Amino acid sequence: MDKFTTLTAIAAPLNIDNIDTDKIIPARFLKTIKRTGLGKSVFADMRYNADGSDKADFVLNQEPYRKAQILVAGDNFGCGSSREHAPWALLDFGIRCIIAPSFADIFFNNSFKNGILPIALPEDICAKLREDAAMGGNARLTVDLERQMVVRPNGEEIPFQVDPFRKHCLLGGLDDIGLTLEHAAAIDSYESKIPAWTPKIQGA
Repeated sequence: MDKFTTLTAIAAPLNIDNIDTDKIIPARFLKTIKRTGLGKSVFADMRYNADGSDKADFVLNQEPYRKAQILVAGDNFGCGSSREHAPWALLDFGIRCIIAPSFADIFFNNSFKNGILPIALPEDICAKLREDAAMGGNARLTVDLERQMVVRPNGEEIPFQVDPFRKHCLLGGLDDIGLTLEHAAAIDSYESKIPAWTPKIQGA
């Protein structure tokens, strides 16, 4: 998992409440267990016409938002089913941070596990950030995880809260496997002390 430290990037304004996981990645794209290749299908029903052409009025089909790495969304983002493909698809598109007034719990947890930082801020602040984002590519937002600050283009700093353990994981680029490997020396030490007569799993 890639580390998340400080991100200065184009932010896309998506002022829609209750965007569920089926809108993020429709069920027909859930045939894969790979984490890559889903970015082209993120928000598919909102991005594309029936013939596969782009919907010109959808924000991620517009410049400069095709290269957005931050999404400033509406309330209750990621509601609906618990599909982990939703953060996979957003990450594969390039989104590393989502700012919204609130998130569905399962999506919120899955985002951290996949290297995406979800930030919950009051609606009035989100509205200001969406206005900043609407200014285009020259008005980039900065998200400083170490300092827990979102920095607006005008220099205003907005503090945000994040669980210390999740912050540690993102700063270190640690998924569940990475967290386990942090204890590799202790695991090796333990295994070296297991008696030779201990039953082993065949093939281990």
